[in-house]
Amino acid sequence: MRIFDPHIHMTSRTTDDYEAMHAAGVRAVVEPAFWLGQPRTSPESFYDYFDALLGWEPYRAAQFGIQHFCTIALNPKEANDPRCTPVLDELDRYLAKDRVVAVGEIGYDSMTSEEDEALARQLALAVEHGLPALVHTPHRDKAAGTRRTLDVVRESGIAPELVVLDHLNELTVGMVLDSGCWAGFSIYPKTKMSEDRMVEILKMSGTARVLVNSAADWGRSDPLKTRRTADAMLAAGFDDDTVDAVMWRNPVAFYGQSGRLELDSACAEPKPDEEATFQGNSIRRGGE
Repeated sequence: MRIFDPHIHMTSRTTDDYEAMHAAGVRAVVEPAFWLGQPRTSPESFYDYFDALLGWEPYRAAQFGIQHFCTIALNPKEANDPRCTPVLDELDRYLAKDRVVAVGEIGYDSMTSEEDEALARQLALAVEHGLPALVHTPHRDKAAGTRRTLDVVRESGIAPELVVLDHLNELTVGMVLDSGCWAGFSIYPKTKMSEDRMVEILKMSGTARVLVNSAADWGRSDPLKTRRTADAMLAAGFDDDTVDAVMWRNPVAFYGQSGRLELDSACAEPKPDEEATFQGNSIRRGGE
């Protein structure tokens, strides 16, 4: 089984997670830029973080046989902090980088006017750079937030097939698929979406334009939820080809629209370079 996790925050995960993910079949990931849990106090802290998503983290993933891509943006939560908003003026230089396959995460947290402006500006950047957009729907009042998001997406002029609205549920999947956008689902241990609920949604709505991710971060999350969902699909009667479509071909199709998703052969077993370093540093501590 091959798995592409289209939304996972590996910066907050350990090398043990990478090793377990590879054993479970994960061969590629997309890591969206997001907030750190505590407030950033200057734009410069974003630039160091973006650089890590483009350099250190792909190196770290490659040592465990996993290809790493990212999305870059000012996230919705920090769009409300005037100390952070100058980042919007610097995104152009990062969105031109080869491993950046979308603008994201953008969208809403508290649905403020500041978030309105950041979302509209970053959708415009996605259009300008010819990139897909990864859009975060708010955890509170999700249905209203999703409707508002779809309105802004329509106003932006971006093609709906270039947009995925993430963190959806049973109440929001229909309106998103009807809009022509992609529908993203984050599978969590106790919140958001479970693998069993995901299976029921797939039975109801089909598998076209659907992305399933773990969104694993520094909180209670599980980087193996993609594999657990794949197993739940098989147990529910979905065949291997359908599972492969959801877990591999769909994310490849969505992020492939960037023109930057250069993947190794899906069936080849990667051979990590044990001697490789990144800017003189390695992750060999504790190794054999």
